[in-house]
Amino acid sequence: MRFKDIGACLTGLAVLLPLVACSSDNGGTAAAPGGPIAVEAKDDACGVARVDSDAGTITFEVTNKGSRVTEFYLYGEGDRIMGEVENITPGLTRRLIVEVPDGGKYQTSCRPGMSGEGIRAEFTVKGSATRQVDTNTKLAEATKNYQNYINAQVEPLVTKTTEFVAAIKAADVAMAKGLFPVARTYWERIEPVAESFGDLDPKIDAREADLEPGQEFTGFHRLEKDLWVSGPQSDTVAIAERLLTDVTEIATRAKAVELTPLQLANGAKELLDEVATGKITGEEDIFSHTDLWDFRANVEGSAAAVSALRPVIVERDPELAKTLETRFDAVTALLDKHRSGDGYQLYSELSESDIKDFAAAVDALGEPISKVAEVVAQK
Repeated sequence: MRFKDIGACLTGLAVLLPLVACSSDNGGTAAAPGGPIAVEAKDDACGVARVDSDAGTITFEVTNKGSRVTEFYLYGEGDRIMGEVENITPGLTRRLIVEVPDGGKYQTSCRPGMSGEGIRAEFTVKGSATRQVDTNTKLAEATKNYQNYINAQVEPLVTKTTEFVAAIKAADVAMAKGLFPVARTYWERIEPVAESFGDLDPKIDAREADLEPGQEFTGFHRLEKDLWVSGPQSDTVAIAERLLTDVTEIATRAKAVELTPLQLANGAKELLDEVATGKITGEEDIFSHTDLWDFRANVEGSAAAVSALRPVIVERDPELAKTLETRFDAVTALLDKHRSGDGYQLYSELSESDIKDFAAAVDALGEPISKVAEVVAQK
C-alpha cells in the first residue's frame, strides 16, 4: 500500500511517544531557561542541563558522548513510558520534542547499550499548559484519526494472536508458523503505543539476546524459538497462554490512551528506528527470518501516523510533505519486490545488495521524518 493510499483509507490513527530525557547532575551543558535542554549521554553517566521545566512543549538535545549506542526515556507516574528515542550512535545529537501539559514528577533514563533500566534521575514539570489539541482543530482531528487507526489494529491483533495460540495448543506447528508473522504485523504497526506500557512490552516482545540477567524469556520470540529451533517445550503452552493474556491487556490499554500530536510525530520516527536497529540487521526474527513482515508493518504504522498529521504538515511545510510521500513510496516499492505469495521472502534469502538498498531507503526516509515533530510543534 502506497503512502497516499494509507492516507486515503485511514479512518484514524495514533502512535504514542513523546519524548524523553536523561537526567543527572553529572555533566549537562548549561541551557537557557525555556530553551532546548542539553543532554550528555555517556557510558556511565547521563547529564541534563536542567532537572525541571515549565509544562508545555519541551525540547531535549541529546548528544551521545559515550562509546555505545544509546537511547533515553521519559517516564511518568507508575513507570509508564511517556516517550523514548533509540539508536543514538556515538557522536550523534538528536533533537526530541515532547508535549507535557501536566505538571508533576517525571523520571528520565539514559540506556547505554540500549539495555537495562538505565541511568535514572528525577525530572520535574511545573505548572500546567493548554494542550495543542485544545487550540488547533487540525491537530485534534489528527489525534482522533490516529486513535481510530490504533483501535482498528488491536482487534485483529487479539484475533490473530488467539488463533496463533490455539494452533500451538493443538500442536499444529505448520499452522502456528504461518500465523506467527501475521499476528506480529498488527503488533508492529502499533509498537510505540504498546511500548509505552513498559511492564508488558518486554513480556510480549523481548528478544533473547536482549534479556537482562534473571529475566524470563517469554512472548512472541520465545514461541518463535520453540517453533523453529527448539521444538515444543514443557512450558510452551503456558507461555502461549500468557502471551494472549498480555496482548489482550495491551489492546485494552491502547484503546484508552490519550495521544498528543507530538506523540504521533515521535512515534512515526520510532517505528523507522525499529526498522534500522532490528529489521535491517535480521536480529528481530532471528529464528524464523520473517523480518520483512515486521519491516512492512513498521513502515505502515509510521506512514499512518504521518498521514494523520499530513494536513498540518502540508500547511506548514508543503515540501516536507512531498518528500515524505516520495520516500515512503520508495521503501514500499522495495518491499514489494520481495513479496512471496501472501507474504515475503525470508530475510535469510536476501542478498547483501538487497539489504544495502533497504538500509539506504530507510535512512533516506528517516531524515525527513525526524523533522515532523518540529513542524508539529510550531505555534
